[in-house]
Amino acid sequence: MSPRHPLHCPAKKKFVLTDTDTTPETPSPETPSFDQLGLSPQTLTVLAAIGYEEPTPVQVGVIPVALEGKDVLGQARTGTGKTASFAIPILERLDRVDGSGHVQAVILVPTRELAVQVQNEFVRLAEGRKTRSVALYGGHPIRRQMEKLKKGVEIVVGTPGRVLDLIGRQALDLSHVKVAVLDEADRMLDIGFRPDIEKILRRCPQARQTLLLSATVPPPIERLANRYMQEPVMMNFSAEEVAVETIVQYYFTIDHSQKFDLLTKLIEREQPAQAIIFCRTKRGTERTYQKLTKKHDGVGSIHGDMMQRQRDQVMARFREGKVRYLVATDVVGRGIDVTSISHIINFDIPQDCDDYVHRVGRTARMGRDGVAYTFVTPEEGIELTRIEVRIDRLLLQDKMDGLEPASMQVTEVVEKVDDDRPKPPPPLYTRGGRGPKRHRRGV
Repeated sequence: MSPRHPLHCPAKKKFVLTDTDTTPETPSPETPSFDQLGLSPQTLTVLAAIGYEEPTPVQVGVIPVALEGKDVLGQARTGTGKTASFAIPILERLDRVDGSGHVQAVILVPTRELAVQVQNEFVRLAEGRKTRSVALYGGHPIRRQMEKLKKGVEIVVGTPGRVLDLIGRQALDLSHVKVAVLDEADRMLDIGFRPDIEKILRRCPQARQTLLLSATVPPPIERLANRYMQEPVMMNFSAEEVAVETIVQYYFTIDHSQKFDLLTKLIEREQPAQAIIFCRTKRGTERTYQKLTKKHDGVGSIHGDMMQRQRDQVMARFREGKVRYLVATDVVGRGIDVTSISHIINFDIPQDCDDYVHRVGRTARMGRDGVAYTFVTPEEGIELTRIEVRIDRLLLQDKMDGLEPASMQVTEVVEKVDDDRPKPPPPLYTRGGRGPKRHRRGV
C-alpha cells in the first residue's frame, strides 16, 4: 500500500504459488500458438474459423494441464480468455461416442448473464461436434429447461440455485460428471452460494476433474479447494496491480443535481464506441435510462426488476452493437465480456472497493485500451479515497467546460508531536487542483 494513503481499505489476499514442481513456468515473451497446446485438428479448425489467433496467457497455462485431467486452481480476472481455457479442454475430453445423453460437465457461475455467455461460448467452440449444452438459471420457465435435459445434454452451465432446484426435481443427474468448473468462484461465495455449491459437488463423482477459477483467492476459496479438489495445480495470472494498466481512470467532482448534465456533456465530448453507465440502484438506473433515451439513440438498461427475457434481449443487442449506451446496476459488473466497450462511466460511485475494480474491468478487454470516469459528489470523497487505496493509484481529476467542479469536503489527518500538541494540518486542496499528498476526503 502506498504510504500516501492514511486510510486503510483491506486488500484482498494475493494467491501465492506453492507447488513449484507442478506449476507451469511463466510463459515466455514468444507466446505459443494453439497448435502447440496439444489440441485436435477439429478444435484448431474451429478456433481459426471464429477468429482465435493466438492463446492468452491463461489459455497457455490452463489448457495443457486441464487436457491431462488434472485439477486446476487458477487466479485470473475476467477479460483474460478464461472461459475458453476451460471450455476447450472440456470439449476435447468429452466422451463423444457415448450417445447416452448423460451430463458429463457442469459449470457453475454466479449470474444469469454469465451463464448465457458461457453457454454461447460452448456453442461456438463446439461447431461441427454433436455435443449439446444448456444454460440453467432462474427467470426462465423451469419446465422448458427440464425438457432440454430430458432430451439429453453433455454440458450444463448454470447458477447454483437453479442447478440445485433441478437436482431436487430429479430432472438433473450429475452421477456421470467428468469435469466440474467453478467460474467466478469468489463472486459465488460473496453472494452466499457456498452451501449450494457444496451440495452440487457432493452429487458429482469423487473421481471427477475440478477446475476452479477466481479473480481472488481468499481463505474461503482455499478451504473449498482443499475440501473438494485433488492435488490441484495452482496458477496465478493476476497482474501485480489490481486495475488494468491500459485503463485510464478519471474522476469529476460534481453536485448531485448536475450529474445528468455532466453525463450528457461527457458523452458528447468522448463519443464512446460503446459505454456502460453504472448506477447504484434499480430506480436510479431506470430514471437515468429514461432521461438518456430522450437525448440519444441506442440506449438500453439492465437491472434486477426486469424480467430475465428482457435482460437477455438487451444484452444480445449490446453485444451486437445495437445498444451503444447501457445503463445498468452492478448486475453486469462481473463476467460480461464485450470487447468493444471503450468507456465505463460510474454515474454513482460504488460503495465497495472491489465493485469499482470489476466495473472498470468491463473495458480494456483482451488487451485493448479503455477509459473510466467516476462522478464524485462533495460528500463522497471518502469513497474515492478507499478506491484509490484499493488500486494503489490516484485517479486523475477531469473538468467539463460549462460545469463548475464541486468543492470536495476534506477531513485532514492530524499527526501528533512528542509534546502531544497537534501539528498544523497540511493545506487543503483548492478547487481545480490537488496538493502533493492525498489525505482523507469526506466526512
